[in-house]
Parts: sequence; structure tokens; C-alpha cells
Amino acid sequence: MRPIVYTITGGAGTQVVSQVCPIDHYVSPANIALNVVVTGSITYTVQYTFDDVFAKNYDPANGNWTNHPTLVTKTVTADSNISYPVRGIRVISPASPSSSGTATLTIIQGGGGGLA
Repeated sequence: MRPIVYTITGGAGTQVVSQVCPIDHYVSPANIALNVVVTGSITYTVQYTFDDVFAKNYDPANGNWTNHPTLVTKTVTADSNISYPVRGIRVISPASPSSSGTATLTIIQGGGGGLA
């Protein structure tokens, strides 16, 4: 998978949510690398879901999201991974009146695939 990059900018008093990055849950092993680069002042959390993000009428706002165990309420640049298949990943920033920076999430999925 080519790197997927989403950037969110902290909103004064409003929660900011990136697009959902769909993950190929058929790739084995999953090997999903996550890196978030912070510029300025922002708090962010990376979340993942097992919901079918391609389902008709799927609404991420009503999805079942789980906070990543180490990329939660972070304010600094950090990286981690997910070693099991999930179906979608996003980054959010909670409503904060003092948030004015950016959080840039880069997602790279390794694993099987390619030419036989």
C-alpha cells in the first residue's frame, strides 16, 4: 500500500476528524505503520474500526471506533503500529479552545501481496 496521509488542523472549540483510511483486511500479516507529526499545539488520538467502511449508508460519525492504545491524547510527534487486520483508521482532535496546530497522520500497510 502506498502511504496515505491525512492532516487535521485543531479547531477552536470544535472536534476535528480526518477522513477514514480504508485498510485491506485481507492482507496477511496486516503490518500497519502509523506516524503522526505535530506542528504547533494540538492534541490528537488515532482510532481504528472493525466496521465495514464500504457498506452502503456507513456513517463514520456513528461508527464503532477504538482508540489506539499508545496514540491517544498525544500532543507530540509519535509513531506506532497495528499488527492485526482492521477496516479503517482515522485521526481526531477533541474540541479545545487552545488548539491551533496540525497533526499529520501517515499510514503504511505492509504484508503479503504483489506478483506471484
